[in-house]
Amino acid sequence: MTMERKNQTSSVSEFILLGLSSKPEDQMPLFVLFLTMYLITITGNLLIILAIHFNPQLQTPMYFFLSFLSFTDICFTTTVVPKMLENILSEKKTISYAGCLTQMYFIYALGNSDSCLLAVMAFDRYVAICDPFHYVTTMNHRRCIFLVAFSCSFPHLHSLLHILLLNSLTFCDSNVIHHFLCDINPLLKLSCSSIYVNEIIIMSEGPIVLVTPFLCIAFSYMRILITVLNIPSASGKRKAFSTCGSHLTVVTLFYGSIYHEYVAHGSIYYEYLHPLSSYTARDRVATIVYTVLSSMLNPFIYSLRNKDLKRGLGKLMGSKKA
Repeated sequence: MTMERKNQTSSVSEFILLGLSSKPEDQMPLFVLFLTMYLITITGNLLIILAIHFNPQLQTPMYFFLSFLSFTDICFTTTVVPKMLENILSEKKTISYAGCLTQMYFIYALGNSDSCLLAVMAFDRYVAICDPFHYVTTMNHRRCIFLVAFSCSFPHLHSLLHILLLNSLTFCDSNVIHHFLCDINPLLKLSCSSIYVNEIIIMSEGPIVLVTPFLCIAFSYMRILITVLNIPSASGKRKAFSTCGSHLTVVTLFYGSIYHEYVAHGSIYYEYLHPLSSYTARDRVATIVYTVLSSMLNPFIYSLRNKDLKRGLGKLMGSKKA
């Protein structure tokens, strides 16, 4: 009975990830490129976490959220890049069935955690600028812990739902994935059973999880903009905007990669909802941006535009040299 159920679930024991290029001469340059990006990502985000942890001046809600964003970025990139590097150097380029679903689980869970944390950070900036006199009480330690816990736990439920639905499908034909990671659309294309329920969930629940944090960010910045425009002095306006510049840049990079095909495809839910038959090389490039590139650039964006964090990093590096 158990074996029969297992065979109904899937006759595929592994998938083949074709990666970014099938040309042998491209493999080593790609390996060096992504290994370099991965090491920069780990080092940069780890330095951000350590600088915030060891500097008392950075023990504020804004940097508390930033440290968790950096930790999530480390985990997010680690979910994708090491397996990619292994497959680049391997002739087989395979990933086990369980490994594929596990990778997809963490990609969606950590990716949506990033999105939720960016929304929480936007709310933090909204309170700091629009209601500064109640900032300490509104963004107290207990509330900050709750916001981080929710941001890091709720996306796991969303991810688990999709993985359970995928695990109920039958994969009995091709096991070749035209991608460098396990993503939901390429896998659905390989299924030889009905994917109607999966598509309904993607069309209904997916946009809610994706768009809700974005709407929270948009609402926060609209209120911030209104408040800043009412500040009489130009220096006051610049100071208020300077506290949001880094976060707004990261938000633009993160959501810009997800919505890169809005004009061409006419849907802001493109990455989730585009037709299964239209998954192209451009989608793989967009995936690189939000899985690898944005995680690598985030530490630079925050450290270069933030004097306090730059000072904290300087102290951290100085103490290490000493």
